[in-house]
Order: sequence, then C-alpha cells, then structure tokens
Amino acid sequence: MGYRAASMDWQIIFTLALVALALTAMVRELAAPDLVLMGTLICFGATGVLSPIDTFSGFANPVVAAIGALFIISAALRETGALEMTLGRVLGRFTGTRRSMVRMTVPVAALSAFLNNAPIVAMMTPTVIDWARRNQTAGSKFLIPLSYASILGSISTVIGTSTILTIVGLVDQAGLPPWRFFEPAPVGILIAAAGLLYLIFIAPSRLPNRMDAPEELDDRTREYTAAMRVTEDSPLHGQTVEEANLRNLPGLFLVEVDRGSRVITPVSPGQLLESGDILVFAGVVSTIIDLQRTRGLEPAAKSELLTSLPGGRNRPMVEAVVSASSPLIGQTVKQSNFRSVYDAVVIAVHRNAERLQGKIGDIQLRPGDTLLMQCAPEFMRLHRNSRDFYLASELAGARKPNFERARVSLGILIAMVLVVALGGIHISIAAFVAVAALIATSCITPSQAREAVDWSVLITIGCSLGIANAISQSGAANFVAAGLVGSVGEFGPMATLVVIYALCVVMAETLHHNAAVAIMFPIALAASEQLGVDSAPFIMTVAIASACAFAFPISYQTHLIVYGAGGYRFRDFLRVGLPLDAIAAAVGLTAIPMLWPF
Repeated sequence: MGYRAASMDWQIIFTLALVALALTAMVRELAAPDLVLMGTLICFGATGVLSPIDTFSGFANPVVAAIGALFIISAALRETGALEMTLGRVLGRFTGTRRSMVRMTVPVAALSAFLNNAPIVAMMTPTVIDWARRNQTAGSKFLIPLSYASILGSISTVIGTSTILTIVGLVDQAGLPPWRFFEPAPVGILIAAAGLLYLIFIAPSRLPNRMDAPEELDDRTREYTAAMRVTEDSPLHGQTVEEANLRNLPGLFLVEVDRGSRVITPVSPGQLLESGDILVFAGVVSTIIDLQRTRGLEPAAKSELLTSLPGGRNRPMVEAVVSASSPLIGQTVKQSNFRSVYDAVVIAVHRNAERLQGKIGDIQLRPGDTLLMQCAPEFMRLHRNSRDFYLASELAGARKPNFERARVSLGILIAMVLVVALGGIHISIAAFVAVAALIATSCITPSQAREAVDWSVLITIGCSLGIANAISQSGAANFVAAGLVGSVGEFGPMATLVVIYALCVVMAETLHHNAAVAIMFPIALAASEQLGVDSAPFIMTVAIASACAFAFPISYQTHLIVYGAGGYRFRDFLRVGLPLDAIAAAVGLTAIPMLWPF
C-alpha cells in the first residue's frame, strides 16, 4: 500500500471522474450497462488504480458463478413447466380486481424469494395476458403489479435478485461476516407486506385500463386450425368445456369434439371432456399456441397446426421485446441491417399498445418495442436468451414443456434452498450441484443450460465488484464519505443513512441497480467507519434501496418485460411506482435502524 500514498490524490480525482463519465454514459444510453462498466473497469486496470488481480477479482467471486447457475435452474423450471404448474393455475376465474390481484401477487412474491425474478415475470407475462383475454378484463391492470410483486418478494433472501447477491459478493470481498440465506428477510418481509397491500388496495385505481394492449399486431389477423388431443393423464379429463377454460376464448372457437367414431358439434359449455378426445379449434395463432402449452393437451398430429406464413413451416413467426441493452436501440430497422444480422424480417412494430404507422424500415427502435418477425428456424436457439431481446416467443411450432419432469425440478430447487438455508453449503456450490442434478434427470439439456445464462448480467456484476474495489482502494470512497459525513453527520448517523438511501434509489432508477450497489457500497462502508458505528445498517440500506426501484421502466429487466406487453406509457410507471418507492423508503428507513442498530 505504500506506493499508493504518493498517488492518492490523482487516483481519487481519476476514479471520481471516471465513475461520473460512466454514469453519464449510462444515463444517456450511449452503450449497454455491461459494456460501460467493462470499459470503466479496464481503465482502472490500465492506469494502475487496480492491479491485474484486483481488476478481474470480481469475476472470481463465487456469487457470479451462483447467479449463472440460478439462471440455469430457472430455465429448467420453465422447460419442465414447473413455473406454469405453480403459478399458472393460481389466477383462476376473474372475481374482481382485488381478489385476482391477491391470487397473482402473493404467489409471485413468494416464489421470487427463491428464484431470480426476471424468468418468473417472463413466464408469467403471456400467462397473465391470456388470462385477461379469457376473462375479458384489462391485462394492463395486472402486469405492472406482476413486475413489482416479483421485486418485493426477491428482497427477502440472498438469491431472489442479482442486487442482493451482488451485496453478498461485496460483503465477502470486504472480509465482513458473510450474509446468511435469510439475512435481508426481517426488513424485506415488512417492505413486501406493505408493498403488496398497496398493490392490492391502492394501485388498481392508478393503473390504466387498456383492454386492447398489444394483442393485435395486425388488423388482418390470420385464422389457424388446430386439433389437440386430451392426453391419458390429462387433468382436463372429467371437466366440462367451461371448467377447462376452453369456452369464450378470445379469437378462438371450439368447432367440434371427435370421440372415436362420434363427432360432437356444436359443443355445449357443459360438455364433459374425456381422455383421447380430439378437440378441433379455429382461431388466432397466439391463442392456439397457448393451447399447445396447456398441460393435458397435445397436438393430435404435427400437421394439424395449419399455417400460411411466407416461407412455409421452416420460417416461424416470432414475437420479441427489444431489451434495454440491445444494439438495435436508436437505430431504424433499415439501419440495423436486421434481415442480415438476425436472418429475420420485421413485419410489424408495437409501441405502447399502438401499431406504428409508416414504413417498417424507417421506425427508430426503443426499449420495450414489440416486434413481430418472420424468422429462420434457428432464431430461437440463437437469440432466445440474447441480451438483444426479452420475451422472444415462437408463434408456430412452440415447444411443449416437459411436464413429466416438473415435480423433479421443483424437488431439486426445494432441496437446494433447504441446504443453503440451513447453512450446510455455500450458495454457489449448492446451485451447481442443483444444475448437475437437473441435467442428470433430463430436466434440462446441456445445450439449453448453456443458452439459459444471461452473460450480460454476469459481466455487469463482475465488473461492478471490480469497480467497487477501485472506489475503495483509490481512496475515493473515504473522500466522498468524508464529504457526506461532514455535511449531515452532525445530525447523527440516521441522517447519513437517509442520504445514502436516497442516492441509491436515484442511481437504481436512472442507471442500473447493480451499478448503484457497486458505487454506494464502499461509500456507505467508509461512512460508517468515519461515524464510528456498525456498518450493518448502512450495508442493508444499500441492498434494499438499490433493489427497490419502481418508478422508471428502465430500472429493472422485469419492468421492460411488461412495458411493451401491457401497452404502458412512461407516466404509468411514475404514477404507480413513485408511491411504492416512498412506501419502501418509509418502511426500510424505519425498520433497518431498529433491526440493525448503529
């Protein structure tokens, strides 16, 4: 450390200037957060602020490996239909907005405590849209709460969100006592309870009522014909058509039921279904795909799903939502050379539930735009988990979940959680053991496991850990903390805690939640040292404040997933999210000093 003393002043100035430059680049969306943070980290290494080992030490942190493994576990639950079995059934019939909100938000929040929230929202979004269509209610009343509920639930454990896991990595990196599995639970549960009450009783009146959120991408919706067989072990056996939710489906009509040599038509709502029945449907492609993914139904024959897409069956139709990190942002479809890069043709673009007029090639793309594309057969394999798109879904030939392995995958997840919660094994090791078990039991294939990892998230977290090192080792953290303590320290540690919370929220809303953690963690740690108080409440404040970002759609992946799907506008998030930000802050700043005293 001796060589650092002479150069401390310039390192502080350089570090603060470089961090400010990185923040500006992310605010102006000059590049994706992972690229900005990688460039920043490289600059710290190249200038000697960090040694080569310290520069890349973040990527060696076990937390980064754990997050990668959790992506695979979430993908396995999706591939086996376990998420659909656990969450897809809970909505039931529409019995009023409040009751339906309870049935959706509470299970989502509970499951988000043990799974990364982004895959849950990605899976539930089309389920909620379909449920809203079937019940002739507005999906826009439920999709923002879906995103918010997943965040509220994720802050109760160390594995629910990458924000908390990044804190776990920084705590280990700083040599502090390691966090337990339920470390944030005391305050996380309180915030989740207050937030869910807000979503159930207040938020519905503040949410838009858009019945026509982007379901119709084209006024001339094609009609498809499909024949689905009721499987031998189908839960639909013995149910009526109405009980099976096969009546009054939007854009779908049950033409007939073929039972052996008998043809039942017209089909009454009280008609009982039996195993082996062939159900013949006519309707729009989106609803037919929902049928194909329904447990207990399978295509009667591969040729039964009739399409008239240009290029035939080898060029499926795909809907995808442009992500915040996509290189497409700011470019027109024509400028992006879309056809050559993705081997796909954009047919229509949706933005905020409205079809954009004019030539497709002249539309400048934004985060949250929904694209309807005609694609090459390998598009889903190459881009389903790409950072370029959210919610990429194939509209023809969609793969049916492997429901037979659903209970196995759920059992493996539960075993992993129990082992970690009981303190028997580190989360990174437990997660990789779970991945090995999922592959060994055919819940997910090795290729699917590789594709499931969101590398941009891992790069962002690895770089964030390295940047936190630079802020601490350069002396910048002590410098900023000294200024902070000098400004508000005379009012006590509580005043400093409030300022830190506010700074974290602002950065999480406008930049990236992991970037907020990286910048504020060393500053909060230094502030606690200068005040001579315990660091625990300051660290917990950074974790909670950086995770509780609800007002801006760009602050979380989950927000962007529902942004386009629900036909929302920016002000919709402000209208609903700002009060929730205030609730989380009030509960957090009240509870944290009581649970973790200074």
